Amino acid sequence: MQNTLASAASFQGLGLHSGAPVTMVVHPAPADHGIWFRRTDLATGDVLVPARWDAVVPSKLCTLIANPSGVSISTIEHVMAALAGSAIHNALIEIDGPEVPILDGSAAPFVAGFLAAGIVEQDAQVRAIRVLKAVEVREGEAVARLEPSDIMEIDFRIDFTEAAIGRQEKRLNMANGAFVRELSDSRTFCRNAEVEAMRERGLALGGTLENAVVFEGDRVLSPGGLRHADEPVRHKMLDAVGDLALAGGPILGRYTGIRAGHAMTNRLLRALFATPGAWRWQECSATTGGKLPGMGVHWGDLPARA
Repeated sequence: MQNTLASAASFQGLGLHSGAPVTMVVHPAPADHGIWFRRTDLATGDVLVPARWDAVVPSKLCTLIANPSGVSISTIEHVMAALAGSAIHNALIEIDGPEVPILDGSAAPFVAGFLAAGIVEQDAQVRAIRVLKAVEVREGEAVARLEPSDIMEIDFRIDFTEAAIGRQEKRLNMANGAFVRELSDSRTFCRNAEVEAMRERGLALGGTLENAVVFEGDRVLSPGGLRHADEPVRHKMLDAVGDLALAGGPILGRYTGIRAGHAMTNRLLRALFATPGAWRWQECSATTGGKLPGMGVHWGDLPARA
C-alpha cells in the first residue's frame, strides 16, 4: 500500500549554505501524487518543483532540483531520505526559501516529525522500479552501480586521508525500518579545512559543530564525538537513499557506491532510465511491498538520541 502523512509535519531551522532561517511544512498528499515541493515565498509564476531525478541540476555540495522556470530547492537529500526511509510515497512540501533546513545534519528529526504526525495507508498499490540488469557509472576511482536484487540493498565504501575517517565500508538490507535504525541519525561531515574554504566563498554559513561532524586529522572537533564509529559511511548511505528516492518510486535493486556522491548517483539514475531493458515498473504484492524501506516503521526504530 502507498503511504502518506495523517497530518502536516512542520520544521524550522537554518539553511546549511545560506544560513537563512527557513520554515518547511510537509503535507499529506493523495495516492499517486508523488513528492513535490512548493516555494511559498514566491508570489507569482510556477512555484512547484518535482522531487525527481530529471529535475536535478548540477551542484557540487548538495542535491538541487529546479523546474523549467528556474525555481529551485537545494539540500533536499536528507528530507528525501527520511521520506523514503519512512515509506512515505506522497507528500506536498511547502517551504519559504530555496534551501531545506539542515536541522542536526541528519535525517532523524524529519523521521521523528513524520512519526509524530502519523503515517497512514492509502488505497493504492506501491509501484517499485525493479532493476533488470546492471548499470554503472565511473569517474576516476569513484563508482556508482545498480544491479538486480529482490530487495533494496546498499553497499558503500569510502576512503579518506584523515585518520579519524580512513577507510570505511558498510552493507545493509534496507527492508522495513533498517534506514531509521541504522542510518537516520548519521550526520553530514566535512574536514575543517573545507569549512574554512567554503566560508571564504560565502558558503556553509549555517554550518556549526552541532549540525555537522567536523574532522581535523585524527580529531573529531564536534562536541560529543561520533554517534557511530563509522558515522561517515553511514551518512553517505543516507545521502544515497535520498538521491535514489528521486527515481520516482522505491527501487528493487542493489546500489553500490565507492567514493560516490550526489552527482554520481543522479548520473546513475539517468543511465538506468536511458538503458533499454535495464528496468521495469512492478506493482508490489503484500510480500514484496512489506520488504520495502520504511514499511511498518515505528517509534522503536528511531535511535534514542533522535
